[in-house]
Amino acid sequence: MIRVVIAESVHLFRSGLVALLEDEPDITVAGTVERGSGLSEAGRALPEVALIGTDLADVDGVTAMGLLHAAAPQCAAIIMAARRRPGDLRRAVTGGALGFVLKDTSPAELVDAIRRVARGERVIDAELAFAEIGAARNPLTPRELDVLEAMADGATVDEIAEQLYLSAGTVRNYLARVMHKIGARTRVEAVTLARQRGWLWRDGDEAGGLDDSGRSRHPLGR
Repeated sequence: MIRVVIAESVHLFRSGLVALLEDEPDITVAGTVERGSGLSEAGRALPEVALIGTDLADVDGVTAMGLLHAAAPQCAAIIMAARRRPGDLRRAVTGGALGFVLKDTSPAELVDAIRRVARGERVIDAELAFAEIGAARNPLTPRELDVLEAMADGATVDEIAEQLYLSAGTVRNYLARVMHKIGARTRVEAVTLARQRGWLWRDGDEAGGLDDSGRSRHPLGR
């Protein structure tokens, strides 16, 4: 019997998965959670496979997978995405996922994916795999990504400088280089493009903490 845990924030979708899997003679649902943090507890049920949505209530799917593996390293993970984005696949595989499927995949394909992953096989959406092959390579350095990520979270230039032990002028230079490399006209556009291409790990508000002009929404931002 394959023991499965489900991490999904949408109650109706989560309930539908439970109903689908409980009808299978060789699969049982060992637990369900709506928040990624709940996977630490769910891992104690010794699941063999975890179905994890990309957009949970508290963390993204890849972060949630890390919490699960810390509690249940033997559990294989399948990430369920709402849309095809090459960067999501790269993050999931790098994070240790054996499977990556779309939420609109057919019930039969999902059940087959669970069985295959339980055997140690990899199951990846074919169209997304081809899109990943053709995806643009990340031109940003780790430090440039750090600066852009902090800006996306709403930090001001001065706050980023303090967090990363840089001068404000150096932070502005990093942001200018990022925009030039990506081909973005504003910081908002740079954040959006980086997220679409899978170069930023967190996926919240498309403009993060920036307004439409690319400035921080922080009252002291500059």
